[in-house]
Amino acid sequence: MLQNVAAVLVDGVNPFELGVICEVFGIDRSDDGLPVYDFAVASAEGPVLRSNAGFSMQVEHGLERLESADLIAVPAGSSYDSRTFPPELLDALRRGVERGARVLSVCSGVFVLGAAGLLDGRRCAVHWRHAEELGRQYPRAVVEPDVLYVDEDPVITSAGTAAGIDAALHIVRKEQGPEVANKIARRMVVPPHRDGGQAQFIERPLPRSECDTVAEVLVWMERNLDQEVTVEQLAARAMMSPRTFARRFQQETGTTPYRWILRQRVLLAQRLLEATDETVDAIAGRTGFGNAAALRHQFVRALGTTPNAYRRTFRGPEAA
Repeated sequence: MLQNVAAVLVDGVNPFELGVICEVFGIDRSDDGLPVYDFAVASAEGPVLRSNAGFSMQVEHGLERLESADLIAVPAGSSYDSRTFPPELLDALRRGVERGARVLSVCSGVFVLGAAGLLDGRRCAVHWRHAEELGRQYPRAVVEPDVLYVDEDPVITSAGTAAGIDAALHIVRKEQGPEVANKIARRMVVPPHRDGGQAQFIERPLPRSECDTVAEVLVWMERNLDQEVTVEQLAARAMMSPRTFARRFQQETGTTPYRWILRQRVLLAQRLLEATDETVDAIAGRTGFGNAAALRHQFVRALGTTPNAYRRTFRGPEAA
């Protein structure tokens, strides 16, 4: 039962990510018939903490407050180095999970969970800009760089900023049902439900490649997304056998040529939906999908939303 919630802070905490936890769990909404949580903010590093926005805050509780929490939330901080996290905090997080509490990270707060060993063998989410570093520091974690949040109960991890709201509401929905979660969302004026598997709206750079030939093919592929190509054609361009090219491509990019080009086509469609007034049919042609139905199918599959809904999100209802 979700009743007792504690947000634990390290020095350099991000105010927005802390605010997400406070807004979902720290507000008395009993006038709407909603549950009131026993909520507190605890410090891992003394009673006075700095935020990364340049102001300080006085925190009443220390790590002892975590011992009774059903949910321990770790908002983002300014450090990603496990050596900077207090060992007492890491011990408290491990004890919490051992006794049955959940832990929730918002954005780079996931690095604290990694330092506590709570990501080992688990899927996890983080802001896409930190995904590579998280995987490097904690190779036993299964980093999913594109999603809003991951629920590997009792460890829930979320991507940057607003994705923390989605993860927090997901926990409420899981524990207290959709009606409670939807009412809290309505009070916060946020979407009532975005699934954890929904993609972050991101633009990813070309993968770095140590193989010049594969890198050159990647550049060519990105510039010719409207063309239908086969592995055999790409392999010929790289002057390799199809089998060797496919293996090298997988090694260098972590995916197959088909999946890579499909993702790049969706990314290009995103940019065109945001920046142009072109019809969905025209965008489908420019991105190699051929028609609006095919574009819509792949767009929904990749991002969990339709092209028109995506355009409305970023440009307003009149654009769609």
